[in-house]
This record gives sequence, structure tokens and C-alpha cells, in this order.
Amino acid sequence: MKRLLALLFVALAFQVVAKEKSFMLKSPNGKLVIHIVSTDQEELTYDLVYDGVTVMLPSHVGLNRVYGKSVTGSMAVTKATTSTIDELVPSPFTRQASMRNHYNELTLKVKDDMCVVFRAYDNGVAYRFKIFKPCTIRYEKVEYNFAGDYNATVPYVSRFDENNYDIQFGSSFESQYTTKAISQLNEMRLCFLPVLVHGPNGLKLCLTESTLTDYPGLYVKGHKGRLEGEHARYPKTMEQGGHNNLQMIVKEREDYIAKVHKESVMPWRIMMVDRSSAELAMNNLSYLLGEPNKLHDISWIKPGKVAWEWWNNWNIEGVDFKAGINNDTYKYYIDFASKYGIEYVILDEGWAVNKKADLFQVVPEIDLPMLVKYGKERNVGLILWAGYWAFDRDMERVCQHYSEMGIKGFKIDFMDRDDQVMTDFFKRAASMCAKYHLLVDFHGAFKPAGLNRTYPNVLNFEGVAGLENLKWAPRDYNQVQYDTEIPFIRQAAGPMDYTQGAMVNAAKGSYYPSWSEPMSQGTRCHQLALYVVLESPINMLCDSPTNYEKEPDYTRFVAKIPTTWDETKVLSGEVGDYIVTARRKGGVWYVGGITNWNERSVEVDLSELVGSARHSVEIFSDGVNANRKGSDYRRETMTTQGSSIKIKMAPGGGFFLVIK
Repeated sequence: MKRLLALLFVALAFQVVAKEKSFMLKSPNGKLVIHIVSTDQEELTYDLVYDGVTVMLPSHVGLNRVYGKSVTGSMAVTKATTSTIDELVPSPFTRQASMRNHYNELTLKVKDDMCVVFRAYDNGVAYRFKIFKPCTIRYEKVEYNFAGDYNATVPYVSRFDENNYDIQFGSSFESQYTTKAISQLNEMRLCFLPVLVHGPNGLKLCLTESTLTDYPGLYVKGHKGRLEGEHARYPKTMEQGGHNNLQMIVKEREDYIAKVHKESVMPWRIMMVDRSSAELAMNNLSYLLGEPNKLHDISWIKPGKVAWEWWNNWNIEGVDFKAGINNDTYKYYIDFASKYGIEYVILDEGWAVNKKADLFQVVPEIDLPMLVKYGKERNVGLILWAGYWAFDRDMERVCQHYSEMGIKGFKIDFMDRDDQVMTDFFKRAASMCAKYHLLVDFHGAFKPAGLNRTYPNVLNFEGVAGLENLKWAPRDYNQVQYDTEIPFIRQAAGPMDYTQGAMVNAAKGSYYPSWSEPMSQGTRCHQLALYVVLESPINMLCDSPTNYEKEPDYTRFVAKIPTTWDETKVLSGEVGDYIVTARRKGGVWYVGGITNWNERSVEVDLSELVGSARHSVEIFSDGVNANRKGSDYRRETMTTQGSSIKIKMAPGGGFFLVIK
């Protein structure tokens, strides 16, 4: 890697008009242009032009800092430098083995205490602040002033009270999407990231952030036709409570958003800029803008499948013991996992004594050392669910104890915040688990924001209204529509713990909520395709072993689908309509496609993946009656040579191909 540094007056347009300074930064291909203007005031502005079209009008950027009793917000630029980077970044346990990191960078020094760094990629822009001295951040100015009243697809925070604005900062980050013109968004309601703006000429503009550690997460809301940023203020007082006493509930907040104790970097503010939905679904900026891998050895990190008991309510049949949270049930799940080559079994909520927030109090029905030994003898590892406060209050002792016992990782749940205290917890938990060779799945969490690059043992995040919602969602809940939106929006930030794999599949109009015997919406092939369409390095088989055992050939097939990939291509798709995704592992391509409730035919050009070579294709497609019985599917094998395959999807349907 060669870094090219040059003075700004050589590399960039630079002009001074009174106290105003103007700068220009272009993407490597020259199509994306940022114009930045600074004065001696508290904010600078930047705008965005893509391929000659103005996408964003001047938008304000600022950071209000407090040093002792001195307050400054000045953004007067004193020095500017540029650089260009073009490198390959290893990206283990993701959608591809490595990612190209190619950008032009502009660093603007602001007085002596701070600088602002802008980066221009061919498919997006990002900026962030660097602070050189300890201070308190009162607020950060974030603004997106688009050139038109574009439509935006946003997830409103689910908790809202007109008399308690701050309640919105307690969120599980699980909301379906609303699409409206920016001027029509509810100005009182916060939207969590990522959000999607539908720009001119089909352009897709996705807003998110990365390197979100030790700083509050960003929300946006509509205001006078713009999107404006907002952050949770720093917690002043907290009280143990919430779900089963496993959370820390913020009771009062300070008048600032963050404390900076040393030289520090703020999160990257990212705007992905892509010409189509399919390109957006392949955007890697969230990962690339994470801090580099801190782990020297990652050989111990083993992604894979998980047999999961919570979604199916420990609901097995045909056994001579009472199913539930007990040794016999978990031995049954371990035997099932071993039979099908599933790497892990999770012990979800219930293995530790309820409402104690103490991970050393195990219920008497569970013998963890025995189960670990039983699993090890059958090549099955165990992962433990942990409530946030139970984990945080004694983090190192918990990690050391269970690592020495042979537990492989933790699913940490119910954080439900992203203020500075909580984002710091994510970093500490990732680091501590890495120290003791433990995997991490963050449930009850905000979106991925680069942490999985820094700590590759962090394999998954929730931050998605996944399949679990169908245990209780009303009949008119539209999960199928949501499935065709998240690959382009939420997944732009990184992997998701969606927990697919339902064996009871409801055609349109047949769904109803059921806690004990839940079902999916859409067809069986829709569920199967999600194992490729969605990224999930540690991936659940959510249904009951009993249901899987009724179809052993299908189950054996699902269990062998990879969870990490060497290469990914999104072949086609449109936000909210459908998507077709191809992923390669070794010499085998896996292709998954899903549609919304509209019946749809798509054509898959195999030559785009394997050229003109002769190859075999295994096809799972919706059965002729899948529109009325969602579990109906057809499985066939064909041999072809460089041809296209046309596949029909039922309403809420899908398909799955394996190309060898």
C-alpha cells in the first residue's frame, strides 16, 4: 500500500473569499464530488454531486466542545491535506474473502483541538471528527439537505410518547419500514439507522455510520424537508429493571452527549451512493470504515449453524420426558445437531435463575458441565444466552468461568440502547470475549457499525424485526414485504440475526400468531432462500427438531448451507419487490431469490456465475400449490451449459439453486 500525500493547493481547488475557504474532493472515478465550505463560524457545509447531478445541497456539520469552562464550536480550517488509498482488506466471516478499499481522503484541521476527515469512494462518502484533547461533547450537528423532496424509507423508533421525547432512546431497533416524502415524515419521531433515500434517476442513498464505539448512535428525523441528526444524551442516573431485571434503565440524562477522555475518533457518518438497488445490496462501506482487526489469531473463531430452542418453545414430541429447560431436552437438541452436522446448540433464556441477573445461578434442572461434555463428545458446541446487565456486572469472571468450562460463546440480549455508555459496553464485551476465545451474537442491539471488523469474534447482530416477531405479530403484519426491504437497507450495515428456518409456512391469508407452534409467512422456498439472501455467519435453524426430523433430506440440505462466503453477487432486485443473490463457497455457487406477495418470474443467467462450462444445478422452487399451502415445494436436478434458468415464484415465494 502506498500513501500519497500532497498539499491541498496542489491537489485540490482552494479559494479564499473573505474568511470563507472552499475545498473539493472527488471519488477515484471522478463521478462523485464533494464541495466543502468553512468559515470561522460553528459549522462548515458540504454538498454532493453525482455524475453531474446535484444530490445534496449545502448541509451543515459541527461539533460543540467544552474544555473546562470554555465552549467552542468553531470550524475554522487552519490546514488541509489529502491522500489516496487503494488496498485489499481481509474480511473473514463475511460476504466475501476480501474487500477493495479505494478512496480519496481530505483532512481539514480545525484550530488545535480537532480535525474533520472526508472520504470519497466510488459508491459513497463519509466524514468523521478526530478530537486531540479531552473534552465534553454537548451536541453534534448532522444534517442531510437533499436537493429534492425525495422519498425516504425509514424505521421509526417503536416507542413514542408525545409527553416524553426521551423514551425514544430506549429501543430494541426492531421496526418495519415506512416510505414517505422527506417533508411528510413525522418531525417528532426519531428514525434509527440505516435509512434509505430514493434519489434522482433511480439513485439509492443509504445513511448509516461506522466505528461506533464510545459515542452515542445517530438517529435522524424529518425537519423542514431535511433530515437532521440527533443523539441520546449521556446517562446521568440508571436503575436496574426492564425485562426480567436484566437491563439498566436510564432515569435521567445529562445535558451533553459524550465525554472524550483522550485523543479519540468519532463515528463515520456514511452516505452510500449507488445507481441501483442491486448495487446498494453489495455496498461494503460500513465494514471498510470499521477499525482494523485487533485480533492476531482468529483461527479459533468458527462460524456455523445453531439448533435453537426458544422460537419453537422447546416444543418436541415423541419422547418419554417432559420437554422444557432441562438436561433431557438439551441432550435431545445436541443429538439432533450432531446427527445433521450442526455446529452449535444455544441455551436461550431460562438456563440461569430468572430475575436474579446472575449468570452463576444455574437452574437445578440444568447441569452445564455435563451438557458441555455431552456436546463435545458429539462435536456440538454450546452457546449461552445472557441478559445484558447479568453479563456486564461481572464480565471477566463470567467469560473466564464459562470459557474454561468449554462454552463457545454468548448471545447477549436486551441492551436496547445506544448512548455512549452502551456503545462502550459493546466494545468491552467484544474485547473480553475475544480474550477468552468466545463468540458473540449481539441480540437486542443496534445495527452493526464496524465492530465485526475490529473484533471478528462478533459474528452477528440483531437490530432487525426478524422471524421471532411472528410468534406474536397480528394477522395483518407483513413480514414478507419486510424481507424484501432488509437486504437493501438494514443489511447494508452488516450481518443480521434474523433466525430463519421455519418448517410451518403460511401462504397469504393463512398466517396467525402462535407462541408455542409458530409459523413463517410465505413459502418454504422463501425461508430456504433467506439462508443465502441474508448474511448471518452464525445462523439459526429456528424450528423444532421434531419438525425437521419429518423431512430429513431437506434438513440435511439446510444444515450444509455455508454461513460465510468467498464471493457474493446480487444479480437483480428492487427494494420492497424482490432480490436474487448469489454467493460462492469454494467451487460451488448458491443462489437464493425471494419475492414480496406478488407472484413473479425471474431469469437467472448461470453464465454470469460459471461461464460456459457444463455444470449441474440443484433447484428448489415453489410447488404448484404453494400459493395455498406454503410448504409445497419442488426439488429437481438438471445439467446445463452456460444457459439461463427461468423460475416462477409464488406470492411470498422464493427459490434456491446449488450450482456445481
